[in-house]
Amino acid sequence: MTEQPEIKKIGTAPISATRPPKNVFRRHGRGQMRDGRVKSEFDQKTLEVRRVTRVVAGGKRFNFSVALVLGNRKGSVGIGMGKGADTALAIDKATRDAKKNMIKINLTKTGSIAHRVEAKYSSAIVMLQPSPGRGIIAGSAVRTVIELAGIKSIVGKIFSGSKNKLNIARATVKALSELPIDQNHAIPQS
Repeated sequence: MTEQPEIKKIGTAPISATRPPKNVFRRHGRGQMRDGRVKSEFDQKTLEVRRVTRVVAGGKRFNFSVALVLGNRKGSVGIGMGKGADTALAIDKATRDAKKNMIKINLTKTGSIAHRVEAKYSSAIVMLQPSPGRGIIAGSAVRTVIELAGIKSIVGKIFSGSKNKLNIARATVKALSELPIDQNHAIPQS
């Protein structure tokens, strides 16, 4: 009995060796990203990103300035400014600044505010008024701050001629901070 010589096929490898495993792009656990970072409890929206220039002896140096709003959609919101050599660095600084400037708001059962409030910051004048059942009726930076604060039904109005998003957002936060935060004046959120 003659033995058959073993024939080797060139260029064939098991499929598992040529493909990456299927779970490479899956999330790793609850709220963790692929690179091991844990997802933040806060959501953020960028108000504006500006490229600023400073003139030095050798020419122009460019930096980035970022204004953003940070909130958990449960009654906490803050505004931050950050400057850096690139946008990622500026966003990190702005996020840290927003966490320092965080305020807490007591919401009503309907997801609104307790009463009408007005505030002025620089030349920006903002009015906020509860409107149960109508949703968010506001524009520009007022809407961004209100959404990230977790307010569900409110009317926001900008009375000034100011188009500066940062000042409008700061006026909105100032108005929200004038609301009562002690449990005696606020309507319980049950």
